[in-house]
Amino acid sequence: MDRKARETLIILISVSLLINYVETMVVPAVPKIQQDFATTETLVAWVTSAFTIVGAVVSPVFGKLGDLYGKRRVYLLSMVFYTFAVVMAGFSPNIYFLIAARAIQGLGFAMFPLSLAIITDILPPEMIATAQGIISGTMGIGTALGLVVGAFIDQDLGWQYAFHIAFVISLILLFAAVKLVPETGVRKKAMIDYVGFGTLTAGVTLILIYLTQESSWGWFSPQSLSLLIPGMVFLGFFGWYEQRVKNPVIELRLLKIRNVMVANIAGLISGIMILALFYGIIYYTQLPHPFGLGLDIISAGLTLAPSTLVMFVVGPILGRMINRVGPKPIIAVGSLVMMLGFYLLIVNRATPLDVTMDTVVGMLGLLCLMIPIVNMISVSLPPEDRGVGIGMNTLIRNIGSAVGPVITTSIMSSYQGAFVLPFDGTYMVEILPSSTAFDLIFTVGIGMAILNLLISLTVKNYRFQAKPTKEVVVEAK
Repeated sequence: MDRKARETLIILISVSLLINYVETMVVPAVPKIQQDFATTETLVAWVTSAFTIVGAVVSPVFGKLGDLYGKRRVYLLSMVFYTFAVVMAGFSPNIYFLIAARAIQGLGFAMFPLSLAIITDILPPEMIATAQGIISGTMGIGTALGLVVGAFIDQDLGWQYAFHIAFVISLILLFAAVKLVPETGVRKKAMIDYVGFGTLTAGVTLILIYLTQESSWGWFSPQSLSLLIPGMVFLGFFGWYEQRVKNPVIELRLLKIRNVMVANIAGLISGIMILALFYGIIYYTQLPHPFGLGLDIISAGLTLAPSTLVMFVVGPILGRMINRVGPKPIIAVGSLVMMLGFYLLIVNRATPLDVTMDTVVGMLGLLCLMIPIVNMISVSLPPEDRGVGIGMNTLIRNIGSAVGPVITTSIMSSYQGAFVLPFDGTYMVEILPSSTAFDLIFTVGIGMAILNLLISLTVKNYRFQAKPTKEVVVEAK
């Protein structure tokens, strides 16, 4: 790897680390934000949902724009939006301003798929998987920092300072990116499909709002159906229209490539699993005995921290393994390890240490799924379609991530028990998720892992081998 590529990789890793840190640090602050603005749980939930929904929508759109106008240009534009929105969030005068700032921050989420496309363009094939492993691993260490460091900042200084600090870091990285991130020179000459952009954005936005509001409104309430039905209509029209337009936003023909289709299906399932895992553990660790472990929010975050740090260490190793054995066996092993992790959470979760060890197993399995999925998309697509391809995969994984909490909260609301505690000379009864609820959540996780194992059997395997002459040989099976 030459110096220019190394500098670019460092910037891309740092930005991905920052995004994962900021988006996780918000989670511990949500109750305090609700208190500061005297708002409802439903409204404050949009502090996280706004970022997720906008980020999901813009990933394929900005990916396509990167293919058309250059990935560097769109990457920097996304970073400018993100930096501006972070400083806005820190000075929010009310909850609506904060939600708007978080929505603009969602435009910055496109930096993640664009960074994966950039490194695919600038690095030799045998180094791509390792670099992707490092960037994917930033999700681990960024999450750990957000849960622990972010919780301390929120608690001791206030959530506003968490955004102030993130703004300073964002500004420094923006100047570094302007100087160091290169233009890859791979562009696609085409017109912009405004109808496709509009219908895709409208459809995905409505569907994601429907999913995020399910716990409040119900699956088939009039409010929910008013989102679901037009969302499905928009997406149905998008699928019909894209097959007929000359320059589609997403060329559906790319889904005919076996590994692209497999990676997107596996990405959807993996998105469901990761949020089911996180939500199940976070809720279980904070519920009082005997329903959970009775930990405070920082201690609960610490139970997840070791597993996320392990992800950052193991990510590059898995990247190198993909070059040697290909993605197929790694996805299969990852599915089996995920099954073991979820099973351990069913039978072995009596103490915080038990949960920590179980989570390490589960997150290792998840990492064995995430890195091959991204690599399969990068390797299987032509350079001029990588941006939109990785962006589409990110969108699909985000949809899975929106479904995961819906499944988790639905199960927890369906299987509950009474918690009795003394209060002011009498007794107070609180209804909480039961042990059966968490057993079922983790059982669903096992089912998702079995599905991914079956899907892994359809992967067309490949390997990259570098000869002493630095000639790269691609072996496909």
